[in-house]
Amino acid sequence: MLGRLTGLLAEKSPPQVLIDVGGVGYEVDVPMSSFFNLPALGERVTLLTHFVVREDAQVLFGFLTAPERETFRMLIKISGVGPRTALSILSGLTVGDLAQAVTAQDASRLVKVPGIGKKTAERLLLELKGKLGADLGPAIGGKPASDAQADILQALIALGYSEREAQAAVKALPAEAGVSEGIKLALKALAR
Repeated sequence: MLGRLTGLLAEKSPPQVLIDVGGVGYEVDVPMSSFFNLPALGERVTLLTHFVVREDAQVLFGFLTAPERETFRMLIKISGVGPRTALSILSGLTVGDLAQAVTAQDASRLVKVPGIGKKTAERLLLELKGKLGADLGPAIGGKPASDAQADILQALIALGYSEREAQAAVKALPAEAGVSEGIKLALKALAR
């Protein structure tokens, strides 16, 4: 229903933020990984969202990156993992760390997250095996070739391009391209 919010950051109270969008304040729960990367109060911010409707509540969850939201959506599909638990997992581990734990089948990294016991960690590893990183490319499954490419990828996503479009554009760039030059080249390629 609500896919994205862009507005002014009115309040920050972990894990919740208040986004003022045209005079309407939206309370959004965000993982700590997104929370720590938010701009200052009064600054403009864009969050990708996931809206959860329950019998007793309607809750909006927000994410700065598409891989975070996709991972959140994967997590809440797992039996016994609700939105709050998924938010806790993404607050305790980056998407890349979670993907590495799944690849290595390392339950010890997951049990360090508050609220995740051994059985839940094992279920997560089993359910996410082969899924996490498969559709989300190098931003999750592996490290981008360089820091510049990672920055270019994030810039393209922030400009509204899909994860897939941004990755395809970054792959086509010369390896030695700097961030500003790479963004310009990628935008030219995406404009075609």
